[in-house]
Amino acid sequence: MARKYFGTDGIRGRTNELPMTAEIAMRVGQAAGARFVRGDHRHRVVIGKDTRLSGYMMESALVAGFTSVGMDVVLVGPMPTPAVAMLTRSMRADLGVMVSASHNPFYDNGIKLFGPDGYKLSDEDELAIEGLMEQPPKLAAPAEIGRARRVEDARGRYIHSAKSSFPEHLRLDGLRIVIDCANGAAYQVAPSALWELGAEVIALGVTPTGTNINEKVGSTDPAGLRAKVIETRADIGIALDGDADRLIVVDEKGQVVDGDQLMALIALYWARRGLLTGGGVVATVMSNLGLERCLQAEGLTLHRTKVGDRYVVEAMRTGGFNVGGEQSGHIILSDHTTTGDGLVAALQVLAQLVESGKPASELLHQFDPLPQLLRNVRFAGGQPLEIASVQSAIADGEARLNGTGRLVIRKSGTEPLIRVMAEGEDAALVGSVVDDICRAVRAAG
Repeated sequence: MARKYFGTDGIRGRTNELPMTAEIAMRVGQAAGARFVRGDHRHRVVIGKDTRLSGYMMESALVAGFTSVGMDVVLVGPMPTPAVAMLTRSMRADLGVMVSASHNPFYDNGIKLFGPDGYKLSDEDELAIEGLMEQPPKLAAPAEIGRARRVEDARGRYIHSAKSSFPEHLRLDGLRIVIDCANGAAYQVAPSALWELGAEVIALGVTPTGTNINEKVGSTDPAGLRAKVIETRADIGIALDGDADRLIVVDEKGQVVDGDQLMALIALYWARRGLLTGGGVVATVMSNLGLERCLQAEGLTLHRTKVGDRYVVEAMRTGGFNVGGEQSGHIILSDHTTTGDGLVAALQVLAQLVESGKPASELLHQFDPLPQLLRNVRFAGGQPLEIASVQSAIADGEARLNGTGRLVIRKSGTEPLIRVMAEGEDAALVGSVVDDICRAVRAAG
């Protein structure tokens, strides 16, 4: 069944344009509330958000929707996505909602939903909610309308939870860390957690205005972090995205380290200590072949899924894995979290930095990645991948790689983009293949 509202990571779009309007948000609240009102107990939903200006509007609309169908609402304000997942579980809530468009610009927003177990909703639940959105809402009787309250200690609860993932016998004393919070949801909690563990913290992206989230800061634009690490002679730099479920690291030389290297580092570290489960790592089709070879050399496997951290989590739960993620920096460590958590993943990296005594540039280089190139092509509408000229270009690219590399072409689930990725032994060939396919997509659009 085709989806009308939900993409690969909840509902997302430009604010005040369908589907990201206050009216739709209210209908989501009413429909999700109806789906998760089960049993005779007083029902509760936790709502968090990032720092976008439109967060106030979307939050209020969701409150109206949920309370109108009889659910109580707990508001936690600007908080990381993984914090909302954690609080949903710890507060015994029936549902969790994060209002965020993650790494997108401020003018976009989104709605992510979590079940009572803290995991993102299944396809079945999302489709059911979409169906309910098309029906008249079942409004509560006047005496049964829900109440809303704000929880003031939510930040402290999350900081404590994140710190509990860090080995008790270690501290961060003596480490100079630059943390870039993307002017987003973690702008208070992430620097505080690092400081409480003993680090010297230099914070970037911690002055949100409502319109500067992810603007020349954060995991998708680490240039400022690289410069600050070199300028301050820091030991390491950490970049989160707008809702802090993504992590990118910069070593002391200013080199950017992606999620593939971080997953390899954590998985091998845990494997040596008998902590790794599932016999390997779960990652998406976008992860570098170098990661797969690195794990194989240590007798571990790489289980690939389609793009989207929710699919990684599903495979982890099915196969009993406790390390998984995406090259983009979504890293799920299921011993500690139910979704990607940039701060928790960063603490695992920092623990190894402390224990090893090695510089970050040495520690974080776990394998030599194969040449890989990813380009995004924006399109106005339609289905570019179904056009014959584009399909022909893709087939030609696969033939030219001739089994020495991989080609992954997909439509973004969150933006009007076609993502074209190729990797192989020959960097020049990889670049040529990507260029030709991108050219075909542009011509088709």
